[in-house]
Amino acid sequence: MTTGRASKLLRRPEQGRAGFLELFLDLVFVLAFFRLSQQLLEHLSWTGAFQTLVLLSAVLFVWIAATRFTDTFDPRHPLIQLLVMSIMFGTLVLAAAAPEAFGRRGLVFAGVYVVVRLGIFAVAILLLRGHEGQRNAVRLLFWVSMTTVLWIAGAFLPGWVRGALWITAAAVEYVGIALGFPTPRLGRSGERRLEVVVSEEHVAERLRQFFIVALGEPIVVTGLAFANGAFGADRSAATLLAFVTTALLWRIYIHRAGALIAETIAAAPNRLRVGVLTLYSHVIMIAGIVTIAVGDELVITHPLGHPDPAWIAVILGGPALFLAGRAIFDYAVFGRVSAPRVIGALALVALTPAMKPVPPLAVATTAALILAGVAVADAVRTRKLPSERPSPPR
Repeated sequence: MTTGRASKLLRRPEQGRAGFLELFLDLVFVLAFFRLSQQLLEHLSWTGAFQTLVLLSAVLFVWIAATRFTDTFDPRHPLIQLLVMSIMFGTLVLAAAAPEAFGRRGLVFAGVYVVVRLGIFAVAILLLRGHEGQRNAVRLLFWVSMTTVLWIAGAFLPGWVRGALWITAAAVEYVGIALGFPTPRLGRSGERRLEVVVSEEHVAERLRQFFIVALGEPIVVTGLAFANGAFGADRSAATLLAFVTTALLWRIYIHRAGALIAETIAAAPNRLRVGVLTLYSHVIMIAGIVTIAVGDELVITHPLGHPDPAWIAVILGGPALFLAGRAIFDYAVFGRVSAPRVIGALALVALTPAMKPVPPLAVATTAALILAGVAVADAVRTRKLPSERPSPPR
């Protein structure tokens, strides 16, 4: 049963298109991705990569919570608009604090993160009083509450201890997603459609939009890096290559599976499993895109410079992460492994040691050629098999 108040605030299933408010919300994540890529660039080491992964997980958890909120509630309602703008401001502060989150702004980052996450689900519980969706909001609040101590305690502790507590908190949430947030007396979510998604079309559109927002990061980094130096032939070639790489990421993502998310969720015999696979695949792809943005800046700034092992790992590792995530996404939609994506990711990893004597521009060219090969394989498959319907795993 639904109370009168809740019914006025809920998003209708026919509201499949994302509203302007949700596009407005995504703008703060452009800043967040930019700040994270700069964090990795300034701390280009295994420690820096680990810290960036932790911070990226926090940012993605906020976006996931905000998307669930707007999938449940009508963004046209003034109260919901006010609440979403509050989430935006919190995310803005989170992004501003991110580069110093493992330094002097750890408490600011952790405090804002906890307040935003707890606030989203606490408000959802209040607004969903008498509605069946309230049970799922309680599950989510329970799991977020379990990690709160780890985030806050980590903020008061230095160095590796902070990182260990924060990655544990992130891991707990990833496990919670995979298990369906099992909660005492409430069980797991995902057994009902409403516990996974209100509108398949809305969630599909939001995932595609967020992917495009992530692609804005290498575009911004490419433009800024090119503008901050001479427009020589080598830097111009590196800039063109960075743009082509971004275009290839878009093409590979949207090919078939990217356009069939809504149909996949609707057709899935196990919505929870498909939802988890789809979400995890996007997390991995976005991690790859942030890494690619760092590689773009390195290549444009030092196109013919002396190769550095860390640079090579970033330039080739970013596309490898993206292809790995995209292979998982293919499995979520079609129930099969995409051979070109797996082969491409493995080739990028295998070629890494051989790239040590090669300048950054040549390393990036190698990565772009492998991505182009995957795109060509997609085109060949399309000609042989013009249409393919979703066949998600059971």
